[in-house]
Amino acid sequence: MIKLYNTLTREKEDFVPLVSGEVNMYVCGPTVYNYIHIGNARSVVAFDTIRKYLEYRGYKVNFVSNFTDVDDKIIQAAKTANISIENLVETYIQAFFSDTQALGVKPATRNPRVLEFMPEIIDFIEVLVAKDFAYVSNNDVFFRVKKFADYGRLANKNLDELEAGASGRTDTIELNKEDPLDFALWKSSKPDEPSWESPWGAGRPGWHIECSVMATSILGDTIDIHGGGADLEFPHHTNEIAQSEAKTGHTFAKYWLHNGFVTAADGEKMSKSLGNFKTVHEMLQAVDGQILRFFLVSQHYRKPLAFSDDTVKDAENNLKKIKNAYDKLAFEIEKNPVAAQIPDQEIDGFRQDFIKEMDNDFNISNGLTAFYELIKYVNQGNFSMEAQALFDEILSIIGIAFAPAEILDAEIEQLIAERQIARDNRDFALSDKIRDDLKAQGIALLDTPDGVRWTRD
Repeated sequence: MIKLYNTLTREKEDFVPLVSGEVNMYVCGPTVYNYIHIGNARSVVAFDTIRKYLEYRGYKVNFVSNFTDVDDKIIQAAKTANISIENLVETYIQAFFSDTQALGVKPATRNPRVLEFMPEIIDFIEVLVAKDFAYVSNNDVFFRVKKFADYGRLANKNLDELEAGASGRTDTIELNKEDPLDFALWKSSKPDEPSWESPWGAGRPGWHIECSVMATSILGDTIDIHGGGADLEFPHHTNEIAQSEAKTGHTFAKYWLHNGFVTAADGEKMSKSLGNFKTVHEMLQAVDGQILRFFLVSQHYRKPLAFSDDTVKDAENNLKKIKNAYDKLAFEIEKNPVAAQIPDQEIDGFRQDFIKEMDNDFNISNGLTAFYELIKYVNQGNFSMEAQALFDEILSIIGIAFAPAEILDAEIEQLIAERQIARDNRDFALSDKIRDDLKAQGIALLDTPDGVRWTRD
């Protein structure tokens, strides 16, 4: 059985979805005012991998991830670029799809946008006002935090420390609140900003209300898994729980999953606000998307991931080893298909080792260790269809799809044989030419006492 770490309870729990065989999963998506950075991509890839593993284990996954397409940052970015908000948003949504496709991310079941749900947002807020969980002040609408029991539980925060942190806020919207802890559900419009009519006047939704409305509208009052970056635990996910459960009277999400940060070379969190980030869009100009995917997927999703040229290079080298074994396996099966069909009793053991690790809170780092044992076994000369099938299963989960080799393995073996004949005949000019031609195609030869070995570079 799959066990996952629930941020809400801070324990590993057996995963039991609300409906047998089906998973409703909501992951907070980007605010589309710029290209996604490597920290955003870590979250996208982590939850894409979790989704793929759940599907591998037989679940039907309804995977919803939103776009925030109205926000202060979007308004400012559009003004700075002197373009319409609509053009800005559409540009970066399309860039998101392009960049994540290069990272091997499977399209979501649905990518809702905030502006598609404006009537539902207004209706949601009206219910909260009617239930006295929200109040109107100078055309703004706020949620009464202290009326909701266990507020802050997700982020392991109590009201006393939250009050101390909120006491120094003095901007205009803060002065409209009954209590410094209360948060905005609806913000009255400012001059020259987009707005929508509501029972409280022209304005637009607060950030937190958006995900509650989209998640419950599409997936129901209670969902199985809600995910996002660790930075969303408070206040975003904390506020989602409060407003959703106040409105519906039901548990909002059974399981809360949060991925760790990507850290820069100095160990600091990588983010747009700190200015120490790299966008995926620019990185893909220099680094193959598969390498970047493998770098992002290779660490357990809850742990910090150190980003540097060296760690990306390590991912590239490890991916090369995997591809070399994969290509060699495919070549040997093609060369001797009859032998490849002989049952290999060892393969299911490797499969169960991989599943055991992934069932333990999607522990991909340990899962990859089991995968490397399979690779070692294949490299020892065990070439079976069953080994190839398991290779394909694991690669599909980690989101890697190898392109066919530019030069066929059979052609390489033939050229190596011709090189050996040239060496036996002391025709070193031809021998060197064959070696150099292969090198130009990314094939490195290594002469050993046991014969010539080759690898793809």
